[in-house]
Amino acid sequence: MKILLAGYNIDCDLICELKEKSALKQDITPETISAAYARISRSPKSVDALRRDARTEVEKARKSNRNIVFEMGHSSVAEHAVFNIDVIGVSRLLTEEIEKFRLCSYTEKSQRYVLFDKDFVVPEEITEAGLKDLFVATVGMQNDFYHQLYDQLRPYVFEQNKALAENPANKSMLEGWAKEDARYAIALATETQLGMTINARNLELMLRRLSALPLAEAHLCSEKLYSATKDIAPSLIRYTQATDYDRLTRRNLREFCETYGEEDKRRLPQSARLVRVTKEADIQSAAALLFASSGMSYDLCLKEAKRMNPSHTKALFKTVFKNIQSYDAVLRELENIDMLFELTMSASCFAQLKRHRMATIISQDYNTTLGITIPPAVRAIGLQKEFMAMIKKTNSAYEIIRHKSYAAAPYVLTNAHRRRVLMKLNARELYHLARLRVDQHAQWDIRDLSEKMLKQARKIMPLTLMMACGKDGFAERHKKIFPGA
Repeated sequence: MKILLAGYNIDCDLICELKEKSALKQDITPETISAAYARISRSPKSVDALRRDARTEVEKARKSNRNIVFEMGHSSVAEHAVFNIDVIGVSRLLTEEIEKFRLCSYTEKSQRYVLFDKDFVVPEEITEAGLKDLFVATVGMQNDFYHQLYDQLRPYVFEQNKALAENPANKSMLEGWAKEDARYAIALATETQLGMTINARNLELMLRRLSALPLAEAHLCSEKLYSATKDIAPSLIRYTQATDYDRLTRRNLREFCETYGEEDKRRLPQSARLVRVTKEADIQSAAALLFASSGMSYDLCLKEAKRMNPSHTKALFKTVFKNIQSYDAVLRELENIDMLFELTMSASCFAQLKRHRMATIISQDYNTTLGITIPPAVRAIGLQKEFMAMIKKTNSAYEIIRHKSYAAAPYVLTNAHRRRVLMKLNARELYHLARLRVDQHAQWDIRDLSEKMLKQARKIMPLTLMMACGKDGFAERHKKIFPGA
């Protein structure tokens, strides 16, 4: 056996500096790794030799990539070329589009920990509509209230957590709690930044999808992403223009649906509702567990699972969970159990939920008729009326902008505004969601939502979700279920 490090990502400035100091003429590109790996299936040479060949003949490697990726259609080859990209000065609204791509990694500037100061994007569409002054005044008003909230929330949080406040090490955490509640007042236009790790295949898809959105900011982002990467891996990124499918389908669907559901738009929905779930979920889980650990056909496994008496079924699940720790991922067999939730949440909550990208998340537009989410701490310090007054002015500006620029209107909405979301996830993913979001350290908004989801699901599949809980409750739950362990 031989295990070799083929490459790793380092800072681009360092690459340029090293190249300059060494006077190296050869292109330094991840395309050579893609080309070498593409040849593995058809060459008798060892992988390290293939990489060496690709490095010495970069143009030949690029030609090979173009042929394999675009002519033969083996797009997975492009996944071996990986980029780390700084995305700076984009709106919170646009990050929701950027972070839709599942097979990428993102770390975003957090409004829970950083105090923002009137940094926001002014959309081109709003300027062209002659509404820049209204927009800037509205967002400025929101930011002023945001700072007012923080100034009053900070002492309240410290007062409510005197024991924690006695330790200077907790200062940053407590200030963060004040910031995370104050942020409900700031707009989706607020500027942020993120670090993104993305492979060439997903980058090409992102370029097309962003250019298809009806937002000038998205088009500019697509152009700048392409400009930053096109010379590094030209053989792997070719189709960057919006297709009619991406550009027109959503718009046409929205127009088609305009006449439907007027009465439902005036009714406030539940925050979390389990719409659909795999029938006989615990039995289906048991059948999958039997299948994976026996030589039986699935039909027989399902038959055996159905005729198990309750004590045997419980014993099967206790065997599954007896040795699990809070950091262990549950068995993949639980992915056979699906749940569909209809959720209504604030933009602040959605910013966290969207990170669970392995689930299927379909979101509607933000909708002012769904009401808003006001943090309990804001009510406690007596600023609810002021908060609602700020929202009323925001909604008024939103309606004016919406009639002239539908696509750009959400920029002026706040983190308190809500949207409906359809989320399909399996039982294994619900475990992951619960570990992170039903934990006492989770932000209160998404914790409340996740607790409701888990409570509804556990009623239907108590055995499958036997150990589903937040990290902080894991030890106690395990001790209760396995008292002698």
